[in-house]
Amino acid sequence: MYPEHPSHAPAERAVEVHQPTPITPAAVTPAPLVPVQPGHVPAVASVVLPDGRVVTGYAIDPTRPEPVTAKPAVSRAAVNVALGGVGFLAVCGGLLLLTTFITALTALITQLITLAAVIFGGWIAVQVFSASSRQGGTTVNIRKAVFKRSHFHG
Repeated sequence: MYPEHPSHAPAERAVEVHQPTPITPAAVTPAPLVPVQPGHVPAVASVVLPDGRVVTGYAIDPTRPEPVTAKPAVSRAAVNVALGGVGFLAVCGGLLLLTTFITALTALITQLITLAAVIFGGWIAVQVFSASSRQGGTTVNIRKAVFKRSHFHG
C-alpha cells in the first residue's frame, strides 16, 4: 500500500459506504402469447444465471432460410436461343431445298418445251420437204400450143 502521509492521522480518515440502489421494475406487462399449432407444444428451457437465479421460457427456433433451389448449369434463355437457332437452321435448310426444287423444276419445264419445239419443228420440216420431193419440182404440161407473136395461147 501507499505510505501514509504524516499530516493524515488515522483518526481523521472518513469511511464512505456505498449502498446499491435497487432498480424497481417497470409496470409488468404480461408477455404476448405465442400462437401454438394444435398438437405442438414448444419446449420449455431453463437457464441458470451466474448469481443463482433461474430464468425459464420457451425455446425459440431460429428462423431457417428457405432452401435454395439448385440452378441448372445452363440458363433457360440460353436453351431457348439454341433451340431457336436449330429451328431457324431447319427452316433455312427447307427453304434451300425448296428453291433447289423450284430451280430443277424450271429447268425440266424449259427442256421439255425445247424438246417439244424441236420435235414439232422437225415434223413440220419433214412435211414440207416430203411434199416437194414427191412432185419433183414444177411440172408444166404443154399440149398443142400456138405461139403467135411472142404470145402464148393455150
